[in-house]
Amino acid sequence: MSTITIEEVLTHIHKLPSLPTVVMELLASIAQEDTDIDELAKKIAQDQALTAKTLRLANSSFYGMAHQITTIQEAISILGFRTVRSLVTTAALIGTFAGSSNGGFNTTPFWRHSIAAAVCARELASRRNLNPEHAYTAGLLHDIGRLVLVTQFGCHYEDTMTHRAQHDCRLIDAELAVLGIDHAAVGHALTRHWKFPEAIQHAIAFHHSPQAHGIEPLTLVIQASDVIAHALDLSKDEDDTVPPVPDLLWQQLGMDETTLFSSFKNAEKQFEGASLVLNI
Repeated sequence: MSTITIEEVLTHIHKLPSLPTVVMELLASIAQEDTDIDELAKKIAQDQALTAKTLRLANSSFYGMAHQITTIQEAISILGFRTVRSLVTTAALIGTFAGSSNGGFNTTPFWRHSIAAAVCARELASRRNLNPEHAYTAGLLHDIGRLVLVTQFGCHYEDTMTHRAQHDCRLIDAELAVLGIDHAAVGHALTRHWKFPEAIQHAIAFHHSPQAHGIEPLTLVIQASDVIAHALDLSKDEDDTVPPVPDLLWQQLGMDETTLFSSFKNAEKQFEGASLVLNI
């Protein structure tokens, strides 16, 4: 057994590629009411790799455009700024961790689950009068610590996956048993390094800690979204298991059974579209 300290995690986080500057500005714009969309569009257009990915996604069969979209400005005018922001952010994150299939880890189920949690979070947030884009981003990133562990501590993570298989336990329990740290703590360290909004940092840090003191509304949404995404089995991961539902979670969210089932249905529909667009 080789434990990993948070100091080691921080050292390796600094070795990770930085998110493109424009993505950081897009994330910062979530909470800004006076966002200059034209200025952000110009900045996206300056990043050729992100522009190419975004236009490819915007021209996918899912959106069924009558003609080809050739500029970011056109994509925003037709699809809307929020849709383009989500596409750019998701494409950038997937690109940052491309090729992370070592340590017995397959990225496709990972991203399918992350995007499923993101669309669930956006759906639940809209029913709680929370910022839906904050929720989408937090849902997309809630398990990002796993990718840090896989890419930076591959051999250790192989031991974690072996422990999980041998003991038929939850992944987070295997991480704690083998590494002495879990992906929620690592994800929190990464989003703090990337200077994400504190509400998103908190949601990622405590998405597996239902008894944590002072749970924030966004954190409750991410806990619920994680459970729903696993329950709907959208990752297509053979080893996927539904995490235990925190006590009183649905009551704390203020949602009855009818509202929840409606949320499930809408989230599945959104996920089908997102998975087609992102080809996962």
